[in-house]
Amino acid sequence: MRLTGTPSWLNIKQRSARPGGGDDPSRGPQEPVRRVWAIGGGKGGIGKSFLAVNLATVAARAGWRVLLIDADLAGANLHTCLGVRGGNRVNLSDYLYDRVVDIDKAAIDTSVPGLRLIMGALDHTGMAETSRAQREHLFQALRKLPVDLVVFDLAAGADRATLDFFLETDEGVIIATPEPTSIENAYGFLRAAFYRRLARTMSTSPIRDLIREAMDRRNERGIRTPADLFKEIGQLDRDEEARFRQALEDFRPRLVVNQVRESEEIKLGFSMRSVCRKFFGINLEYLGYICFDDAVWRSIKERRPLVLAYPQSDAALYIRRIVHKMLGT
Repeated sequence: MRLTGTPSWLNIKQRSARPGGGDDPSRGPQEPVRRVWAIGGGKGGIGKSFLAVNLATVAARAGWRVLLIDADLAGANLHTCLGVRGGNRVNLSDYLYDRVVDIDKAAIDTSVPGLRLIMGALDHTGMAETSRAQREHLFQALRKLPVDLVVFDLAAGADRATLDFFLETDEGVIIATPEPTSIENAYGFLRAAFYRRLARTMSTSPIRDLIREAMDRRNERGIRTPADLFKEIGQLDRDEEARFRQALEDFRPRLVVNQVRESEEIKLGFSMRSVCRKFFGINLEYLGYICFDDAVWRSIKERRPLVLAYPQSDAALYIRRIVHKMLGT
């Protein structure tokens, strides 16, 4: 069922399709762009893997060279969403722990032309954590690959490794569903990501101790939000206030609302954007929503991306619109 009350900003002009039904919003880039996206969120079961697989598939069908990475080392499942058998294949842990030297050797082809996959750990449950050095080395290697787009599917929660993956990318996308638990966890993830970014950006700042104090929500100063912290910094150091303001301005996460059933739920993204701006000082961009659609669970059961299994479904339409907006096509 297609929702009524669709916002005008979603009425994006439809592009022609390639022969055979593939998406072709003009042409792929002529030179490597090497964009890096991350799909994250505060909790599991909200559709991160589903969105990552379908975003990557649409981009690949548009002519982009795409690398999809399962960064959920304790619960890898992207290969299942793509119908790829796991077994003893090389995966991300093999690279992180030096069993594979070349990151490109950890990538495998999928049934989608132009889309390759690096699986997460399938059986190394004791190796779900990564060090900062490992993560930095990974990103350095990824930036050198001859690909146009890298898409990370992140683990649930807001541990340090997940936040670093989110912050190191060019586009960090938060996904939430219209449920109180998901919304609460999305706000928590955004807050944690911002403070993690701030702690790294201002590691040599004279107010770094104040920042660490603010990260504890029960701090004695009563600092609950970045806006509260901004006021405290302004009273202590005007120069650092300017740096903090710039850090706030540069932090621009993006939001997708998934499993929307009613027209009223479309407005959730706008509400979250307003709350983030008013109370957190964070510039959250609302990319769009994906409607609740039975075709989604059918595609997952069939182990095929929705945009290929049910390309005419409403959810597939909304996903393509989100990708076109992110790619600027």
